[in-house]
Amino acid sequence: MHDPRVYYAAERTFLAWIRTGLAMMGFGFVVARFGLLLRELANAEREVSSLGLSLWFGTALILGGVGVLASAVPLYCRDIGRIRRGEILPAKLNLLAVGLGVGLALLGLAMAAYLVWWMRV
Repeated sequence: MHDPRVYYAAERTFLAWIRTGLAMMGFGFVVARFGLLLRELANAEREVSSLGLSLWFGTALILGGVGVLASAVPLYCRDIGRIRRGEILPAKLNLLAVGLGVGLALLGLAMAAYLVWWMRV
């Protein structure tokens, strides 16, 4: 007999990954558009022709969100298959979560450095 709470827990985890991926994609779009705002503000004072790194940071976040969504689907399918077969899901380190955390931390540091650099120029 399968406990439905196990299925619900797997589904909640999957939906959390979907929410994370969508949030990353939305935030990436905002970051990319933020470059336009910076350019317009800079044009009032001096000639600036590039979007800077905001476009690249935003694109990286959007692609990261796509990667999270693409990775979450097979993990969810694998876990549901294990649950249906009655296997105990191993308590192991989630490399997707660790990679996402490290990647977002590095991207955040790069964005902060860029903003500090842009504000002093």
